[in-house]
Amino acid sequence: MNMDKKQYKKYAKAHAPKSPILKNCLRAFFVGGAICALGEGLLHVYGDLCQLDKENSAALVSVTLIFLSILLTAIGVYDNIAKFAGAGTLVPITGFANAVASPAIDSKAEGLILGVGAKIFTVAGPVLLYGTVSGALYGVIYYIYTLVR
Repeated sequence: MNMDKKQYKKYAKAHAPKSPILKNCLRAFFVGGAICALGEGLLHVYGDLCQLDKENSAALVSVTLIFLSILLTAIGVYDNIAKFAGAGTLVPITGFANAVASPAIDSKAEGLILGVGAKIFTVAGPVLLYGTVSGALYGVIYYIYTLVR
């Protein structure tokens, strides 16, 4: 079957499954919003009921969301939520915790060194690497800018 680019593009478009964009967006919106609402609720629980200041309450909210994300990843629930909600589960702290915990859990059978230790950052590693490098680069540029100014 010889096709030029236009014919192939038309063929591929005709055979590609249709994506329910509105449904996917609504699912992501509501699940992501529910995760954020949970965080806000925890902030009020820690602040009002536990009588903690805002800084300590915020730290405990982060720790709690990370713990819940890892726990749900470990028991296989987080993946089902992610399949349903898509990008809604990528709320930064829970999505990042899942991205670190999932490869660690999957490679546990290979041992602590060559399994967990070697593969824990396979998903999150590039984010950490390029985030750190771009942060350092920005710092250097900002420092030079303040010297010149």
